Amino acid sequence: MTLLRSSVRALRRVVIAAGAALLALALFTPPASSVVPEPATPCATEPATDPLRYVIVFDEGTAERQARREITKECGTPIEYYPRIAVAVATSAAPDFGQRIGLDRAFSAQAARRANLGNGGRQQQRPARDGHETTDRSGEQWDMRMINAHRARQAGIRGDRDVVVGVLDSGVDASHPDLADAVDPRLSANCLTGTPDTRPRAWRPTASPHGTHVAGVIAAADDGIGTTGVAPGTTLASIKVIGEHGYADPESAVCGYMWAARHDMRITNSSYFIDPWSLPCTNREGLDVAREAIGRAIDHATKRGTTHVAAATNDAANLTPAVGAEAGCEALPASIRPVITVSATGEDRLKSGYSSYGLGVISVAAPGGSGDRCVLSTAPGGYRELCGTSMAAPHVSGVLALIAAEHPDASPERLRQRLTANTQPLPCPDDYDLTGDGTQDAYCTGYRAYNGFYGHGMVDAVAALGLSDVSTDSRN
Repeated sequence: MTLLRSSVRALRRVVIAAGAALLALALFTPPASSVVPEPATPCATEPATDPLRYVIVFDEGTAERQARREITKECGTPIEYYPRIAVAVATSAAPDFGQRIGLDRAFSAQAARRANLGNGGRQQQRPARDGHETTDRSGEQWDMRMINAHRARQAGIRGDRDVVVGVLDSGVDASHPDLADAVDPRLSANCLTGTPDTRPRAWRPTASPHGTHVAGVIAAADDGIGTTGVAPGTTLASIKVIGEHGYADPESAVCGYMWAARHDMRITNSSYFIDPWSLPCTNREGLDVAREAIGRAIDHATKRGTTHVAAATNDAANLTPAVGAEAGCEALPASIRPVITVSATGEDRLKSGYSSYGLGVISVAAPGGSGDRCVLSTAPGGYRELCGTSMAAPHVSGVLALIAAEHPDASPERLRQRLTANTQPLPCPDDYDLTGDGTQDAYCTGYRAYNGFYGHGMVDAVAALGLSDVSTDSRN
């Protein structure tokens, strides 16, 4: 009994000591709220406002998990992340999302358009008639004769199915008879949201004939019906980056170039400019972000073996890079190296009045048309004549496709060299008074072999392919 009582007393002492310890812990431990970090600022949203889309540039090497976590923390929803270039696409209904992430890293073309309605965007193209003929219309293609594409075909040169040209545009009509065998649905995608959508109805054209016209210049079939492209037999990928209202946003272009790189496309054709700017001739908010994001995508694709072609735009602007503190005009992607940027000429070989230009930016020239003499090519339901640098660029993409078919192992730099070293030189005009009012409409700088109007000169399919034994008469 003595042993039992002693054990009970000892147990009581243990219980009392434990209770005292718990009481002390309760009295002297700070409340939990005083040791937890302050909650993040609530995510504010604007009533009845759809989320806006942003392109976001992270430090190179940023892991996808880290990027997505930061976007979510700052009230955004990650849509796509391209780890190889550390560029993300996200949406957010928070009006201060850009400030949260940092305006030096994030940009929304949608927000910029909403703040400045009516500024920027639509490709300038001359309305023209549709054609539904089933006859051979190659005789109307003065543009093909100007670059000697017809001579290359006469020499037996054709495109190659293994050479893929990504047409970054408004969608390509794969049901058109001249393009049905060219467009590869497996390589086509809609990039409007910044992430690829491969459903056929997503990448096909809806409101615009633009992409189908560009595609026809490159690779319309040589079948004796309608028109014939520069490189018939080449494979085309329809990569939709121009939306219903004619806008091409930075995230769409990034997605397009990354898609082309992913599928090892040899060439991309970009007959558009990035919105919301018509043409930024001064610093614009978000321009640096857009340039960085698109530049990274282009560089990545170039390293993967893709050569890029872009239209110079139809703003008649001088794109010569600014020196020092001077303000200059800039067009994306036309002003980004290593893009091959193309100016447009009319049938008279004179720079078209609408065509932008600039020493150090323009690589080569090609026919884009002027006045009532435009470029005939494919369009949904038939054929159409359009003028623009948009039409000039695909002539160059077509010639590059022919070179790539003949030189399958050539690097982008090698393709570029072969193209630019074998052109028809075009000197600066002595007089560029298009309106006849006694005032020069633009000033050409440089010399015969390389200048701001024509770069290295008019692209030439025969010369670029080294077909010295083929007679040429590019003026016919």
